[in-house]
Amino acid sequence: MAFNPVVDADKCVGCEECVDVCPVDVYEMEDGKSNPVNAEECLGCDSCVEVCEAGAITIEET
Repeated sequence: MAFNPVVDADKCVGCEECVDVCPVDVYEMEDGKSNPVNAEECLGCDSCVEVCEAGAITIEET
């Protein structure tokens, strides 16, 4: 099973918590927003979802 992390840029506040917590470095900051540049590496662990107080991240199963 594969996972696809999705960031709602309108909700993202640029706190970088997802960048810090992701064990496989899926996220990078671009223009003050989180961007899943390595989405194919996502393990589906939901750490980023849990740490995102803005509720900007969801993980879709593909």
